[in-house]
Amino acid sequence: MPDDLTPSAEPDVARPAGPAADPAATAPVAERRPTVRTHHGDDVVDDYEWLRDKESPEVLAHLEAENAWTQAQLAHLAPLRRAVFEEIKGRTLETDLSVPVRLGASWYYTRTEEGRQYPVHARVPAAGEWAPPAIEAGAAPAGEEVLLDQNVAAEGHDFFSLGSFDLSEDGARLAYAVDTTGDERFTLRVRDLTSGEDLPDVVEDTFPGAVLTPDGRYVFYPTVDDAWRPYRIWRHEVGTPASDDVLVLEEPDERFWVGVGLTRSRRYLVIEAGSKTTGEARVLEADDPTGEFRVVWERRDGVEYTVEHAVLPVDQVVADRPDDQTGGDHLLGSRDALLVLHNDRAENFELAVTGVPGPGEPPLDPAAARVVVPHDPDVRLDGADAFAHHVVLSLRREALPRVAVVDLARTTADQPWTAREIDVDEPLFSVALDANPTWEQPLLRVQHTSFVTPATVVDVDLATGERHVRKQQPVLGGYDPADYAQRREWATAEDGTRVPLSLVWRRDAVTLDGSGTRAEPAPLLLYGYGAYETSIDPYFSVPRLSLLDRGVVFAVAHVRGGGELGRRWYDDGKLVHKAHTFTDFVACGRHLVETGWTAPERMVADGASAGGLTVGAAVNLAPDLFAGVLAGVPFVDALTSMLDPSLPLTVVEWDEWGDPLHDAEVYARMKAYTPYENVPDDASSYPRVLATTSLHDTRVLYVEPAKWVARLRAAGAPALLKIEMSAGHGGVSGRYARWEEIAFEHAWTLDVLRATEPA
Repeated sequence: MPDDLTPSAEPDVARPAGPAADPAATAPVAERRPTVRTHHGDDVVDDYEWLRDKESPEVLAHLEAENAWTQAQLAHLAPLRRAVFEEIKGRTLETDLSVPVRLGASWYYTRTEEGRQYPVHARVPAAGEWAPPAIEAGAAPAGEEVLLDQNVAAEGHDFFSLGSFDLSEDGARLAYAVDTTGDERFTLRVRDLTSGEDLPDVVEDTFPGAVLTPDGRYVFYPTVDDAWRPYRIWRHEVGTPASDDVLVLEEPDERFWVGVGLTRSRRYLVIEAGSKTTGEARVLEADDPTGEFRVVWERRDGVEYTVEHAVLPVDQVVADRPDDQTGGDHLLGSRDALLVLHNDRAENFELAVTGVPGPGEPPLDPAAARVVVPHDPDVRLDGADAFAHHVVLSLRREALPRVAVVDLARTTADQPWTAREIDVDEPLFSVALDANPTWEQPLLRVQHTSFVTPATVVDVDLATGERHVRKQQPVLGGYDPADYAQRREWATAEDGTRVPLSLVWRRDAVTLDGSGTRAEPAPLLLYGYGAYETSIDPYFSVPRLSLLDRGVVFAVAHVRGGGELGRRWYDDGKLVHKAHTFTDFVACGRHLVETGWTAPERMVADGASAGGLTVGAAVNLAPDLFAGVLAGVPFVDALTSMLDPSLPLTVVEWDEWGDPLHDAEVYARMKAYTPYENVPDDASSYPRVLATTSLHDTRVLYVEPAKWVARLRAAGAPALLKIEMSAGHGGVSGRYARWEEIAFEHAWTLDVLRATEPA
């Protein structure tokens, strides 16, 4: 706890149920143990901060009692949970495999088997072809080599998560890392794929993102500090003890995360450091892994950038510096270049070309870079991927993600690049790059989906544009996309801003009149997030069908703070403008009521993590607008967390939420909206609340929803807490366990919406 939290006298309140009591007999009552928090002259009494000590038997007993109470209160939903679980299972092809991906001399894929929780990673030899081999699900093909069976690795563990997974260029070694507790500390190992045995190398407490050098001799990996911030990059030589590992870089600025990667060309190792507002990249030739990384552009506050290695025609690679108009041999001789995606005087980002700083050289001059994809106020440029002869742009236009291809043979030195978009014939859709690990390949693999179209993997011939559909996500039970509809609507926020809404529903379950409005209010689940410039794009979901087939409309409120409409949309929902996220969500809910889609007694608000903050704040603003609130790992005690720099992520997050510890205005602003701070004394008119969390979550600590539920219940709100005792931020591991969790949440939602029977 912070130093200024001091315990005071304990009031005479019933203690939480302990092991000797019947935990399901009555609702747990968290004892009020007031502590006083003082910042900027403001004294705040927090009755439930004591729940933070997860090592305390008393706290654990309280959490177990919460679980028992929730199970008892929702016991009547057991048949519905089982029905939803069986629907998800029945629509899923349990024995299946991914579309094989070509890398080197092999095709790589993952496959699942009926009855097993986790996938199996495998490969088969390639025979020079680029069309993926036809492999029958359920039958191991001739020549299959299993690289990693996650089911075997998970044996004996209640939780299992695979972090790093990377191969040497010759495919002889695999670096992989696993987490068996949910706290996102991964144990890194190296497997000799010739023998199939793990080497003695074991590195504890790594962060995801380890990468092997092309020759397989070294592994670069990140580790975290006490605040769960990846701040160090290490080099491990395979075959040596971890104690001999070399610290390559340590990032002292607590706002920055670091990560390491290898360019698609396998020519360069790249270390990128980034805060919420600033970026910096370093490069090193991959064939000189013990050399010194060089900074590309010096760090400048407020300028974000990332780099990608490309090989361009000689006349398109510009000089590094004004005093070096001819460039150096390292640049023009090899035609090596860096694509720099940046936001320097380019709010929605632009793409520039520069050289590669040579060994011992200082950082490059950004002013010398040549812009090849200029800034567009209506298009957010999200990424640039370089291949031997093409550059693929990931962009966002009209609130939808898109992919466009630049043919380098058709570019010139004095003109902006022209990109050809890959079209998708749907009103709402998502299209993105799929796995494309090979530098020189004739096909580009993309994946597209929508709210009604299952994920579809397509190979696009880069020479002709011809498309080859390799696979569409199978949906068993006779699924027909024509039975469902999707559309975009716009709500009007308090300040007049138009906020996009996406909706999907089953056509024969939701009746529309001739004008396109609803004949009667439908049960509706409204989802929202609204942080970190994360966009909630159209996506297909098998579990969602269990809601739609019971007449539920699924809606996404694309509130400010997300990235759907570009960087400005994000900036207008963070820091001083954060309240827009919550008022936008409320405006979307009211729009859905006013236009007849639903009614307050038939609408549930749904959000997870930062989205949990969104729905928690929204219900404080408009408790009469919703019948229920489903909050997953919710960031509902945000002010307390942002006041404690010793907690995971706090300092890193100050660029997103503000620094209430040192800034009184930020403190007052956050205190005005954080859900836990603003639960009223009488919340008896609040909708039903179900909060879910995990004991080992390192991103949003379990104590936040635990405190929130305790305060809601004390104020009379019908609130329940479900906590996984062996999981982290992502919840339970294993697909069947995950389906059980989804079925639990869907059953609760359907019960609140009074839509438990198929429509």
